[in-house]
Amino acid sequence: MAMDNLLEQDFIRVTEQAAIAAAKTMGFGDRHHSDQVAVEAMRHEMDTLLMDGRVVIGEGERDEAPMLYVGEELGALRGKDGAVGVDIAVDPLEGTNLCATGSPDSIAVLAAAERGGLLHAPDIYMDKIVVGPTARGTVQLDAPVAENLRNIAKAFSRKVSDLTVVVLDRPRHQQLIADIRDAGARIRLITDGDLSAGVSAAVRGTGVHAVMGIGGAPEGVITAAAMRCLGGEIQARLTATDEKQQARAQAMGFHNLSKVYTTEDLAPGSEILFSCTGVTDGELLRGVRFFGGGSRTSTLFMSLSRRIIRFIDTIHREQVTTPVRFI
Repeated sequence: MAMDNLLEQDFIRVTEQAAIAAAKTMGFGDRHHSDQVAVEAMRHEMDTLLMDGRVVIGEGERDEAPMLYVGEELGALRGKDGAVGVDIAVDPLEGTNLCATGSPDSIAVLAAAERGGLLHAPDIYMDKIVVGPTARGTVQLDAPVAENLRNIAKAFSRKVSDLTVVVLDRPRHQQLIADIRDAGARIRLITDGDLSAGVSAAVRGTGVHAVMGIGGAPEGVITAAAMRCLGGEIQARLTATDEKQQARAQAMGFHNLSKVYTTEDLAPGSEILFSCTGVTDGELLRGVRFFGGGSRTSTLFMSLSRRIIRFIDTIHREQVTTPVRFI
């Protein structure tokens, strides 16, 4: 049985329920609680799916409950012969600080593929450049910033000054920020959420043309899954900032930290599914909206094998088992 036999509505429901749970904690200032309720909602929903799932990109190790740890088995058919084997990459709440403070662009994210379809990346940093389908094939991770920006602008038939590049606002990016500004492009500095920004770079109308800089490696793999579905591109290199991260990478078999990974290296699967639901309002998705009789969610769902991209608006009525969806 192939992954296409799994109902896409099941994966949509997973991120919707995680987003709703997290949104109920929005603005309370407790990022750990926001993350915890999103994890618990996501785990509960995934354990109802007819699959033999395992987490290959998660939030922690086995002893760091309640996180969805790497290696955790999920699904109603886990361990059973003939069950659909699924590798899962999750970020139950990307932008925990954003949710805790009520800031934009917090999302709940799930990517899934057939066994071996997602790179088991270590939980360390990763240097990345992400562009959408228009600029695919025009950038190189090791090229000068100005050269990459000129090539992106040429692909869009625009000037460099028309481009907007998203960068995480971190001290490590001081030189990168200076280089982008010297080249003449605009910068949107974000405090968290480079995964959401990466997806936005591949969706027309968001105003984002590229994402550059160092963020988490797990987010890089999930971004790659989205790029496979959207036709965009990510190039990346694992970056260990200390001996602990170096040891973590080597323990997982990553000895060559100079290697540049392509989109297909990070997400080589042929049956990739991707779902993300807005928790707080953002450029890509609206956040969860509550009303007297329930809630309303905004989700982006994609299937590589079926070549579909759907923006889904769902109303969840209280005491009603079947939500109303507008696709």
